[in-house]
Amino acid sequence: MVENKKIVVDNEDGDSAEITNLADKESCANAGDNTSSSSETEVVDLTATLKAEIEKLKEELNKKQEQLIRLQADFANVRKHAAKEKLELSATIEQAFLKDLLPLLDNLHRATEVVEAGENIDVESLKKGIELIRQETVAAMGKHGLEPIDTEGKMFDPNFHQAVAKIADPNKEDGAIAAELQRGYIARGRVIRPSMVQVVNND
Repeated sequence: MVENKKIVVDNEDGDSAEITNLADKESCANAGDNTSSSSETEVVDLTATLKAEIEKLKEELNKKQEQLIRLQADFANVRKHAAKEKLELSATIEQAFLKDLLPLLDNLHRATEVVEAGENIDVESLKKGIELIRQETVAAMGKHGLEPIDTEGKMFDPNFHQAVAKIADPNKEDGAIAAELQRGYIARGRVIRPSMVQVVNND
């Protein structure tokens, strides 16, 4: 708190007068003006700093958005490339499989020509020819991962077998496969056709 200083002055008449010292008041006023000016400067500086920080963040955000757009484009290109390679691979596998079947078609065609020609057919030779074609077919299929499902002496398994008939057989355990009615096949570990079987049921 500023104190008002008074100065006593004697005049010629012998009277005295008090003069308040206003120097301190002026100093206070000047000090107040300096404080106000300093606060305004700080506000201006803070505003400028915040604006600069906002611009910096905007630039970083724009860069991140551009990177994201590029990554999305790259990912889309990778997906298209992978899909194209998958189609090409499927086509290659399919062509290889069909190529392996051509000798079987040739043998079947020759056998058909012999039958249609009306020549004397040796039944035993015909059986051997059919068996040869069957073996070639199994070999060609096996080359591409096809395997028959084994049912002989096996218990019924719904993952590999399809029960189409039941039969009582006291010599076999319930659930045992009594007979295979149609062969099933597995391709590279996946069932593409279950075996149709007759299952023992003694109830």
